[in-house]
Amino acid sequence: MSHKRRFNPVNDYMKGFLIKHRVIIAAVAVGAVVCAQEICAQPNYFKTVTYTPSPLPVFRETKEKLPPPIFDENSLYVQMYWKTWELGFRNFHEPTPKSGFPSQFIDAAFNQNIFLWDTCFLTMFCNYAHPSVPGIGSLDNFYAKQHDDGEICREINRTSGIDFEGWINRERRNLFSRWGKFSVTYKGREVPQPPPVLTLDSLNHPILAWAEKESIRITGSRERIKRVFEPLVRYYRAFQRYIRQGNGLYMTDWASMDNSPRNDFIKGGGTAVDTSSQMVLFGNQLAEFADLLGKKKEADAFRKEAAETSSLIREKMWDPDKEFFYDLTLDGERTPIKTIAGYWVLLAGAATREQADALVAELNNPKTFGRPHRVPTLAADQAGYNKYGGYWRGSVWAPTETMVIRGLERYGKHDLAREIAMEHLKHIGTVFEKTGTVWENYSAEMSVQGRPSKPDFVGWTGIGPILYLFEFAIGIKADAVENRIVWNVTSPQRVGIEKFWFGDKTVDLVCEAAGENGKRTLKVSSNKPFTLVVHWKGNRTRIEVPAGKEISQQL
Repeated sequence: MSHKRRFNPVNDYMKGFLIKHRVIIAAVAVGAVVCAQEICAQPNYFKTVTYTPSPLPVFRETKEKLPPPIFDENSLYVQMYWKTWELGFRNFHEPTPKSGFPSQFIDAAFNQNIFLWDTCFLTMFCNYAHPSVPGIGSLDNFYAKQHDDGEICREINRTSGIDFEGWINRERRNLFSRWGKFSVTYKGREVPQPPPVLTLDSLNHPILAWAEKESIRITGSRERIKRVFEPLVRYYRAFQRYIRQGNGLYMTDWASMDNSPRNDFIKGGGTAVDTSSQMVLFGNQLAEFADLLGKKKEADAFRKEAAETSSLIREKMWDPDKEFFYDLTLDGERTPIKTIAGYWVLLAGAATREQADALVAELNNPKTFGRPHRVPTLAADQAGYNKYGGYWRGSVWAPTETMVIRGLERYGKHDLAREIAMEHLKHIGTVFEKTGTVWENYSAEMSVQGRPSKPDFVGWTGIGPILYLFEFAIGIKADAVENRIVWNVTSPQRVGIEKFWFGDKTVDLVCEAAGENGKRTLKVSSNKPFTLVVHWKGNRTRIEVPAGKEISQQL
């Protein structure tokens, strides 16, 4: 959650400002391999949708539709799961008539604006209650407000549907940061014209495609991919046009890591390892979506662009002596600050195997990221590290935690990914037991909430009590596109999920504790057929689950 939402001088500076018009500018990507004219000629579907009023889901009425987890090993996690949903239901909203939003949505639980980066992570745990709650549809409201050149504001007033005034380039200047109070210097490329509609503050974290990919894994909705593909491509091209530096990497000002010590080193046009990696991730995921839609030419082009950026990240951002990825200053020098941003390279798949192993070693290094509650946002040996959290100077946050875990999974480091997820559950569970709620962020040194940190934060903190519980404690991961569930059973006690929804199926999965003979009984039923793969103590069992019949299997 952005610290600037709490302390923002732009509010006073821009008070009373109203948008008079939107600037229409051509969506032509600088250096794009394939022109997006054919794609961009298509209308943005979300701009054509009008919201039809309907009752918001209420927790006490919807609870019976939510999947009940079974985790006898630690009932506290189940209590925290239900409390998290109860808090989350408070943050569902209907669009106001004047907002122009097409969908009900979950809000970031911070102020009167919706936030793009937060909402992407909110959808990840809401996927597990689809279609009973507003989840992935929350992103529709951002697509509907996309500017004609592809830009999407990171913060939009949820009542008026207007971009947050501080992030609008009302001066029609070349790219600049209002919060950082600097203009961007482009080195090695021309200054893009016309100027952007928004400021650099607003254009960060291009992770919409990642959120969509997480969603399709649960929903299997190819129809949604058809609808989001065009606005995603426009958004991607806007970053190429305005945020790409002359060195081929991508800029940021603070990338929502508000008070991180990295920020001073990348002012004015420095390039960021997280934003650059996110563009690699973005390009490759657009390629996957293009494959699903039968757009081979576009898929090949996106993969080529992603591969080129990956190569630049390895060449310029990797320090072979320190064995870590770093941001670059405007002059192209690697910055001295070691932050969690370096781990976005894993999620993007841009690191070599040797580089990935070095990053993993840092996660186990108690001097840097291997703290009692992994993973702090700033390495513990860096100046300014705060053992109480200090927001982005050492706190543990759900979004960056999830990024690291997914990156480890991409490189086959599944045991470590689960270890970190379970470590997170343990610490937030301890804090929940003490305080009765979940928090915006946590200390990496002890089982306490961060300082500062907001309580009742659902908010992206819902990822831990819901997604981590399902995928790592219980061990169930669904792939609706492949019509398959993989269940890695690790708990020795009764474990499972009932009324688990994925694709168009509702499934009950229960694994009993071992009996006197040491065997465990697994019971599964579904309203439609699917494939279940179960891992238990090194054994793999494949079960073809039919529709309407309970299967009982000994493990």
